[in-house]
Amino acid sequence: MLLLLGWLFLPIYITSGVMTMPEYLQRRFGGRRTHLFIAVLSLVIYIFTKISVDMYAGALFIQLALQWDIYVAVVVLLSITALYTVAGGLAAVIYTDAVQTAIMLAGALTLMGFSFAEVGGWDALMDGYLNAIPSIRVPNSTCGIPREDSFHIFRDPVNSDLPWPGVIIGMSIPSMWYWCSDQVIVQRSLASKTLTHAKGGSLMAAYLKFLPFFIIMLPGMISRILYTDDVACADPELCNQICGNPVGCSDTAYARLVMELLPAGLRGLMMAVMIAALMSSLTSIFNSASTIFTMDLWRTFRSRASEWELMIVGRVFVLVLVVVSVLWIPVVQASQGGQLFIYIQSISTYLQPPVSIIFIAGCFWKRTNEKGAFWGLAVGLLVGCIRMLLDFIYPAPLCFEEDDRPGVLKYVHYLYFSTLLSFITLAVVVVVSLATEKPKPEQISRLTWFTRFDPVEPKEQVFSVEQSNRSFEGIPSQIHDMEVTGGEQESCNGKAGEPRTDSSSVSNVRSQSRLMSALYWMCGMERRKEGADDPASCPAPEQATCSLEEKPRLRLIINVNLLICLTATVFIIGYWA
Repeated sequence: MLLLLGWLFLPIYITSGVMTMPEYLQRRFGGRRTHLFIAVLSLVIYIFTKISVDMYAGALFIQLALQWDIYVAVVVLLSITALYTVAGGLAAVIYTDAVQTAIMLAGALTLMGFSFAEVGGWDALMDGYLNAIPSIRVPNSTCGIPREDSFHIFRDPVNSDLPWPGVIIGMSIPSMWYWCSDQVIVQRSLASKTLTHAKGGSLMAAYLKFLPFFIIMLPGMISRILYTDDVACADPELCNQICGNPVGCSDTAYARLVMELLPAGLRGLMMAVMIAALMSSLTSIFNSASTIFTMDLWRTFRSRASEWELMIVGRVFVLVLVVVSVLWIPVVQASQGGQLFIYIQSISTYLQPPVSIIFIAGCFWKRTNEKGAFWGLAVGLLVGCIRMLLDFIYPAPLCFEEDDRPGVLKYVHYLYFSTLLSFITLAVVVVVSLATEKPKPEQISRLTWFTRFDPVEPKEQVFSVEQSNRSFEGIPSQIHDMEVTGGEQESCNGKAGEPRTDSSSVSNVRSQSRLMSALYWMCGMERRKEGADDPASCPAPEQATCSLEEKPRLRLIINVNLLICLTATVFIIGYWA
């Protein structure tokens, strides 16, 4: 999916010159309802599948390390993250991520070495996992018994937990939204200098995606072998005593390895890095959510909002987002048999396929219009939300309980439902688009794969400059009003036009200036210099990079690495199929 982002989607996003994904849909389809629909839905998805999950995962690490209550751990994690977020923007997040990635890889590879050494090597892992059965189990049930197909990617299409047709189609479509049209991911690529840089970033991330299988999945399986009675506990009362979750303790597998195997120094470093990585992930999500809310929702209703207003509204919205996400954590903890991965995948298959289909149709089918996109999205989300509500009303039974859920839950796997939901959405988009008017030329030019090389219209550039200038009109006018008021006060106290020489006043002004500069810096904003209050003197904002030109040598290197990466992917999937 990362490669699809770099080679198929990014050229369209770059030539369109957008800053957010809802903004792309607004330019592609026109109107406001699809644009607002996607913006609101993106924020809801962030709560369900990102923020609450990251908080829960980080709190688990703190809980195991310090034996704190999980909600106390959440409060501490959020407090530190809030301080971290206030002073940083996207650049701070990117640089921090880069440093933490290197440290995380070193720590994870070290932990993998300790894990394999402790379990006795590869053969011991293959033999020991299937025999890792907890000593305390519910009689006459399958609780705690590993699946026979645990080492297979492609599993039985009917009776398995992850049927292979659903993995190929039903999991790929929601993943396409996450990797190719989610603001959290795409904003990093949109910040690149050139298309080649963006492709290189996607390619580097794709190479790194090979590692989680070896440094996370296999150590997690080793953790079950080493700590079978804890990680694979099968009795609800015992699980509640071990990890505070009667559904299961499998989510603690990796954290337990860190706490039990690594020496004291490495253990502290690894815990610090893992928590810092979760904090960095939260700041990325907060940054994206704040951008979507302020630029796509708030400015829709307050087009002349000042920079200060947007900053304050964005910070307040993040606090609201955090509160709602904390309230959702108990649902995450109890869902899908206590398996965090299954929870994320199931919620994704209910909400993300319609969005993926809308982006795919908008980018690669010129005939898609606003009516088709909106009604496809509306129908798809209605069907998906009904299934999600049924999932919460009728949760999956535990291994020793009888499954008496409705047939749509009992017999239709969530990955198969994702496939069905995608086809329903696509059918509505195609039928409604063909039955209504064609999109306007300005809704297609430089906004689809087939029109990405269209010439730039001069009026678009003028519009973007004027729009950007209007967004900054509030602050200069306020500064000008403040200066006029100050001048009038001076003329009342002395001769008109003569500056006051009161040293106390000068010192007060300087102290206020330093205080305001510090406040600007803490909020991630730059204070305007003298003379910047004149709109005519402000330089035009820097235009987004819209060129698809690439240096031939760099393009060749990138394309060769693309083939190498795809070959390695096919080999790994085929080997473990």
